[in-house]
Amino acid sequence: MKLADGFEEASFEQWRELAAGVLNKRRPEGHQLSGAEAEARLSTELPGEITVRPLYRPGDPAPSLGLPGTMPFTRGNGPRPRLQPWDVRQLVESPDAAAARRAVLTDLDQGATSTWVQVGDGYVEPTELSSVLEGVMLDLAPVAVSSLGDQREAAEALLAVLERADQLAQGSNLGLDPIGQAAATGDPADLAGLTPFVRRGLALDGVRALVCDARVYHDAGATDVEEIALAAATGVAYARALEADGVDVADAFAQVEMRVAATVDQFATIAKLRALRRVWARVGELAGVPEPARGARVHAVTSARMLTATDPWVNVLRGTIACFAAAAGGAESITVLPYDTPLGLPDSFSRRLARNTHHLLALESHVAVVADPAGGSWYVEELTDEMARRAWTRLGEIDSAGGVAALLADGTLARHLEASWRERLRGLSDRSIPLTGTSTFPLAGETLLTRQPRPGRAEEPGGLPVHRDGEVFEALRARSAAAQEPPTVLLVSPGARRDFGARQMWASNLLGVAGISVSTAEEVDPAGAGAALRESGTTVAMIATSAAVNAEVGADVVAALREAGAHLVVLAGRAEELGEGSPADLAVSEGVDVVDVLSRLLDRLGCPSRPGSQASASGSEASASGESTTDEGAAR
Repeated sequence: MKLADGFEEASFEQWRELAAGVLNKRRPEGHQLSGAEAEARLSTELPGEITVRPLYRPGDPAPSLGLPGTMPFTRGNGPRPRLQPWDVRQLVESPDAAAARRAVLTDLDQGATSTWVQVGDGYVEPTELSSVLEGVMLDLAPVAVSSLGDQREAAEALLAVLERADQLAQGSNLGLDPIGQAAATGDPADLAGLTPFVRRGLALDGVRALVCDARVYHDAGATDVEEIALAAATGVAYARALEADGVDVADAFAQVEMRVAATVDQFATIAKLRALRRVWARVGELAGVPEPARGARVHAVTSARMLTATDPWVNVLRGTIACFAAAAGGAESITVLPYDTPLGLPDSFSRRLARNTHHLLALESHVAVVADPAGGSWYVEELTDEMARRAWTRLGEIDSAGGVAALLADGTLARHLEASWRERLRGLSDRSIPLTGTSTFPLAGETLLTRQPRPGRAEEPGGLPVHRDGEVFEALRARSAAAQEPPTVLLVSPGARRDFGARQMWASNLLGVAGISVSTAEEVDPAGAGAALRESGTTVAMIATSAAVNAEVGADVVAALREAGAHLVVLAGRAEELGEGSPADLAVSEGVDVVDVLSRLLDRLGCPSRPGSQASASGSEASASGESTTDEGAAR
């Protein structure tokens, strides 16, 4: 039985007209949208110039999806084990070898299926790795290592452990990524000497020597398309270097693992992993790699860039969505970073929660019961195709310019990624890219969690920068916390609650983003507003009420506030609501650069600036005095 039997098939134009009908319900006569205009209005732009439309239909003709485990490997490398559909790879970061060993054994005993140890740079030393892995059943649990400054020493230390074992589980990785190291440090990429490690890895069967860790580019601002292209370009560089040293190209391919970031944009993450496999399979096809060996092994790690230090509990939700997306996208290994990662070294509870996230998704949501669960979705297929095509074009550009190592050496890639980050920062600053609990709905009166500081090394002067989406808002909070007295704004709301309720809440949340306290004066007339300011002890006031009330008494309220000693009056709404030549110093509404606005408010409230902090996406240094910031939308 077909569920659609008996129903007339709706055309694409009919669907567009239905969408237009919803948008037109509140639009005045003469301003109605057509179906095409409604579709355009509801479309959004992803980073990398990818358009997401509200309606999709099958291609004409519909593309062949293929099967998992066959070219072009978009749908994955084949069916997955039912009871353990992906490798639960837990990251261990500890400066103490004994503590690292306890963490490794606890992880493997309580749900992790492999371990990933950070070595060197203040974490456990390569010489301590054997003691860290003491007690690990290597026939059941693969081991991966990572290092920034001690990659070859870490790889040698892991090989020494693996080569003593009688039997090994598939999937260990020596963590060699000289191009990624160059990206992080600014040092030249040294690809010499990889072949001995590769040959020893091949001899152990199932041990990979190389990883193309594209997270270094993601953290510097790369889009999903750029991340795919750079991962593939790094793999191409390694395969060429190995082939030139006498390694068979199929063996070189088998030694590469792709490591990419999984984000809270679940559909973009699903498409990114599918597109990465398609691009890498095409590289293998052109290189003459036998078809069964062209499938990329992907290790997805929940994005550190998306995690926030403020209201870190929201990171649990971010990690869950990202893990789901990585699983649906077909990642062979997945790491969920604990929710307190931005604060320092995670504690035992956050690590446990990260492990359990995998099992809840695998065993309760059954996300990986079928291979490629998103396959066949018109939206996912088109998004995958567009990402793959754009990444392939970008890969060609990188290759024509001499490869990723050359672009790192001459600074071209750093400038390109900085431009991408600036574009993202604009979206973060105007909250078109919202961060729940940080840039929207901040947790009032929050006391930040504290964790043991992460050792690491000082940021390398020539390396790519490491960004987090929440850093610019956290800098605002830090300014408030450093003030001798808590910065306070008087929120003035004339009219009745039905007039000011929505805008008062919007304004209060806006101020909370920077940790600014609020005292309220509700249902007041102009004289009452002035009296409330004198009692409040602050000289900054924000008017938050409806446009109708602003038109009636707003200008008089501003005048009363100034007479009472207000140095800055902000309007939550559009400047024109107060009449010709708005008397407010600043007008703010949805879509404004909130980082810029809040930076100005903190300046006026006497909060110390943090050296080197970014004021806004545009780097504005303007004073709040006498300026007005507006946009087309009214404050809600």
